[in-house]
Amino acid sequence: MGNHTDTGNSSIDQSRSHVKPNKTQRYPKSFLKFILLGFLLVGTPLIFALIDSAITIDRLAEQSRETVHQATQVTHGNRVLADEVLSMERSLRQALILSDLSLLERYFHSHANFELTADELIKLPLQTEQQLALKEIRLAETLIFREVLKTQIISESLLIQIDELSNLFGSIRIFSDMSNELIDTKVNNMLQMASDARKRVERYLLALIPFVIFLAIFFSILITRPIKQIDEAIYNLGQGELSKTINIKGPQSLKYLGERLDWMRRRLLKLEDQKIQFFRHVSHELKTPLTAIREGADLLAGGVTGHLTKKQQLIADILQSSSLQLQKRIEDLLSYSAIQAEKTALVKHWTNLTKILDKVLQNQNLSIMSKSLKINRNFPDFLFECDEDKIETILDNLISNAIKFSPQEGCIEIHTIKKNEIIQLDIKDAGIGIHNSDKDKIFEPFFQGQSTPDSHVKGTGLGLSIAQEFALAHGGKITLINGTENGAHFRLMLPISDPKETT
Repeated sequence: MGNHTDTGNSSIDQSRSHVKPNKTQRYPKSFLKFILLGFLLVGTPLIFALIDSAITIDRLAEQSRETVHQATQVTHGNRVLADEVLSMERSLRQALILSDLSLLERYFHSHANFELTADELIKLPLQTEQQLALKEIRLAETLIFREVLKTQIISESLLIQIDELSNLFGSIRIFSDMSNELIDTKVNNMLQMASDARKRVERYLLALIPFVIFLAIFFSILITRPIKQIDEAIYNLGQGELSKTINIKGPQSLKYLGERLDWMRRRLLKLEDQKIQFFRHVSHELKTPLTAIREGADLLAGGVTGHLTKKQQLIADILQSSSLQLQKRIEDLLSYSAIQAEKTALVKHWTNLTKILDKVLQNQNLSIMSKSLKINRNFPDFLFECDEDKIETILDNLISNAIKFSPQEGCIEIHTIKKNEIIQLDIKDAGIGIHNSDKDKIFEPFFQGQSTPDSHVKGTGLGLSIAQEFALAHGGKITLINGTENGAHFRLMLPISDPKETT
């Protein structure tokens, strides 16, 4: 067996080394790379949306800062210009009223502040109209300043400059209104940009959420599909279904795991064949000496060799009964090995179900009488197409189980009905029933439940398995009916005619 294992490993390794890469392969070689690829494709649209939203928000924040800074500077500059013009006008009025040229010093100081503020405003990114208006204001103030410089004595010319400053103050107010309108325009632009950014984010969400959900579902299916295939393969191996080849489609690492599982399936299949062959050989080897034992026991029990005493007759009966039980066990092993080797060819003909049931009950009559059992029977005559020997084996196993688990003076119910083209046969006993943990395993070969009576000799655990296989071969099935208060209730469903012929 160890040599075979090495051969299996080397064969798989060689097959993997000679596999040519498939250019149309949808999966990456590594399962980890496949998962990372899925996360990358799912996360890329979201990352793109976040980056675009961050850029838009940053641009909006930058424009907001510039607008606020410009609004602050323009508002402050307008206020300074207006204050300095008022200061210059007040200085000229004081000099004119008091006839004192020394009072013009305040005027010159305000003029210097006015020019400095005007230079700072010109540097701002103002609109063309604002630039022109600001230049006109500065030019007008410069002309007034030149006229004031020419003044040597207090005269009515100062009154003219005072009026010009009053007009200049009005121009500054117009410039301030223009600046406020510009600020309002920029604020509206920011609001519009914010609204556009919100709409863009909403469009991203409306487009990306379904897309990301689709990608997540798609990659989830691609990721879980090979895992489900592996799970199904493991389940089939556990259920003994070894004929189906295991082929995992997915990343290379999971495909390799599928190849290892298929190698294990082939090993199990070979071991199963070896086990069946062993059963068949051993059964045949046992059957030959058993025939001689049975014949000798029959001769002794029949008194052919001479009259037997009561003790001798009792021993001869025990030998005869034990040889019959051993023969039945060997026949079960032969039947099971034949089933597993797919040699259960059915020889079908039309027969009466009542006839088969009567024969089985007659064979079990001694066991029924030993327990004083009552048989409630209701099976009208039904003709159906079957292999009579196989059906007899099914019914013998079901009824013998019912007898074995029935209490002393118990009752066994056997009913048959016809539903469409199906015969339904129910066998129910009043015994201890089947343990809940055994209900899913009772049809498995060699399984013996927890509820076997202590006084009964345990069998091979093949009876129900063989019966189920024979029922399936006929196109029928045996099921355990749950919900009974006590005892076990088995139901046999068989087609009346061969389904292959009707199709």
